[in-house]
Order: sequence, then structure tokens, then C-alpha cells
Amino acid sequence: IAGSTGYIGRAAVSECVKQGYNTIALVRNATYITSTADGQERYADSFKGAQLLEADVEDAVGLANLIAQVADQCGKPVEGIISCLASPTGTKREAYAIDYQATLNCLNAGRDERVQAKHFVLLSAFCCRNPLLQLQQAKLKFEAEMAAQSDMTWTSVRPTAFFKSVSGQLEAIRGGAPYVLFGDGAVTQCNPIAESELAEYMVNTITDKSKHGKILNVGGPDEPLTNQMLGEMMYKSLGTEPKFVYATTSLFDPIINVLQWIADKTGEEKWEDAAETARIGKYYAVEDMLTTEPNEKYGTISMQDHYNKIAAEGQDK
Repeated sequence: IAGSTGYIGRAAVSECVKQGYNTIALVRNATYITSTADGQERYADSFKGAQLLEADVEDAVGLANLIAQVADQCGKPVEGIISCLASPTGTKREAYAIDYQATLNCLNAGRDERVQAKHFVLLSAFCCRNPLLQLQQAKLKFEAEMAAQSDMTWTSVRPTAFFKSVSGQLEAIRGGAPYVLFGDGAVTQCNPIAESELAEYMVNTITDKSKHGKILNVGGPDEPLTNQMLGEMMYKSLGTEPKFVYATTSLFDPIINVLQWIADKTGEEKWEDAAETARIGKYYAVEDMLTTEPNEKYGTISMQDHYNKIAAEGQDK
């Protein structure tokens, strides 16, 4: 599993162990995870039963050699390689380095004759259906190369949204701040999926041949939720009266235009990155992350269940 220290990556590690796989979690710094208080607090539960291996996923040759060693020690073929890699910022250089090239390195390592991996699972994104951003275009470029090869079967899983991605305002409103809405609070709709159930869905594709060679959208069990509905659910979990403040989505456009004008004039990457970051902000403020198809909804954990949990126990790390 590449990207194993991320929010979904950790859940994927736990699910693979749960399903009985000899699970290898690729990490950048195993010592931090196993020998520091912070690392143990963050990762001990998720990585219980898994083997940690330090790897640089941007080093194609080194990664291929490492996975070949694992295959030699554990026996071929490797049942599956799961990539939960994602660039932290979504800017062009990072997106193509991680969402495309590093992920391709993982695929090619699995294709290596020394490994002979059977199946590749990609954690993609629902938003790739409307690819206006660099990170989406990088993911699509990888998906095309994955689909073009025939050495491994593959599945691309595109979740609508993660619970954590729509939970960020809870601590602020707990402290008395109002919940911030864009537009009238109903500009966008979503049905996020729990990390544990997304991980289960992804890992199940390794052996479910009906899902091989497919790009699959998946969301949680909720009916369409507007941003205002999410806010109301947060307040309900905290037992306090809702307070909302409304922001216009049009505020993004002048910011994007100014930053892009500076980028065009200076040719400096930092301004291009700033403009892309603003475009990312706008995208998620105005685009639905929603599937209503019954066969694209999975799991039983609702958004309200999640808010109740983090209201009582604190945010997921």
C-alpha cells in the first residue's frame, strides 16, 4: 500500500490486515511511526498487524527493487498493490510528481517480472469527471496508462468525498464561530463515504472480478446533503443552536484572475501555484460531490454518525 500514512491509506492498511492479507505499508519514515510518541499515537492502531517498509515512491528503480525483494521473500505473485497517493497541495508540479509519476512508479513496480502483481487499485477522485484542475488531469493521465497496460488487472475507485473533508469547521463552531456557507447554502450537494467503508470497498476489488478494468464512482449511504444541511448536522451533534454566515462564490474569480495575471507577467511558478490553489478552493465550493445511483452508494455509516462521533471524541488525525 502506497500512501499508507494518509487518511484513507491508514484505513486501507487496517482493512487489508482484517481480510487476512500479508500487508506491507510503504512509508517514508518508519522510525517516526514506531519510535516516537506522536507517530505511535497517530499510526499504532492503523498499522497493527502490518509490516512497515521505508520507500521513496518517486524513485522508480529503488521502488521496483524494493517490491521485488518483498515478492521474493513473501512469495509471488503479489495479490495487489493499492495506491492512496495524493499530492498535498494539488499544484501542477506536485500533482504530476505524485498523482501521476509516483503512482505510475507503483504500477510499473507491480508489472515487473520479478513481482508479477495481480491487481492494482487506484484511489482516484469523483471530481475527475469534470477535470478543471491540475491534480485531476494528472490522475486522468495515470488512469489512461493504467488502462492501456495488460500485465495487471486494475480498478480505479472514485469516492465522492471523505468524511474528514467535510468536517473541518466542527472545532471552530464548537468554539463559538459561525458555520461558513457559500452562496445560499445549497450551491452544492454531496454524499461522503466513511474511510473504513471506502477502504473495504477498495480492498474488495482485488478479488471481485466484476470490478476489474473499471472506473467506479462510490459515495456513502446518505441522501443528497447540502452545505447548510452539513452545518445543521454539526450543530446537532454539538447540541447547540445553528449560526451561519454566508459568503458569495464570486469572491474567488477576482482573486484567481489577479494571481493568474501576475503569474503570466512574471512567469514565476509560485504565482501559478497560488492561482491554482484559488481555483481548487473555488472548485470545491461550487461543484457537487454526489452520486445518487443506487449501485454507486456503499456502506451504512451516515454523516450524522460521523459528526456525533467526532463531537464526542475529537477530530480524526
